[in-house]
Amino acid sequence: MFTGIIEEIAKVKELITEGSNLRIVMSSTLSRELKVDQSVAHNGVCLTVEKINGEDYEVVAVKETLDVSNLAKVKEGDLMNIERCMQMNGRLDGHIVQGHVDDVAKVKQIKQEDGSWLFTFELNKPSKLIVEKGSICVNGVSLTAFQIDDNHFTVTIIPYTFEHTNFHQLKLNDEVNIEFDIIGKYVARLHQ
Repeated sequence: MFTGIIEEIAKVKELITEGSNLRIVMSSTLSRELKVDQSVAHNGVCLTVEKINGEDYEVVAVKETLDVSNLAKVKEGDLMNIERCMQMNGRLDGHIVQGHVDDVAKVKQIKQEDGSWLFTFELNKPSKLIVEKGSICVNGVSLTAFQIDDNHFTVTIIPYTFEHTNFHQLKLNDEVNIEFDIIGKYVARLHQ
């Protein structure tokens, strides 16, 4: 479990194809604090740390993860938002995030407004799982959605989040990972 509060931006150092899987070597100052078998969210995708070597660590994304997330399009040198798993003895600053991507969305508009940025996204497929002023996770970042229709939603990015996540390098039509709120998913399931 995660909170959607990003701890650091890590750099993709190397990509190694292993059958249908992708081994990703990451460089981060958090590497020395990680341990093998620990869950770390990468752009909102929960991946297990397999190896640690100084400032570098390795994770593997399996085919299903590559099929439903933007990780298949990652390139060496790209930056990823990372967050270690939640500690249950502290405040929950974001919202409950599992690290299980539900969809990929495209950046449709970026607008600077009074010191913040408005990002509008278009979902791959329509969803009723986003509610006005409800929680949504975009590339692992816990955000509040508004201006919602079946295929689009907007979020406001404050300067701190813009500078300390990979939002500052997103461009029009870039893909981002989306995780809908877990409570909303359970409620929707109950009404099926």
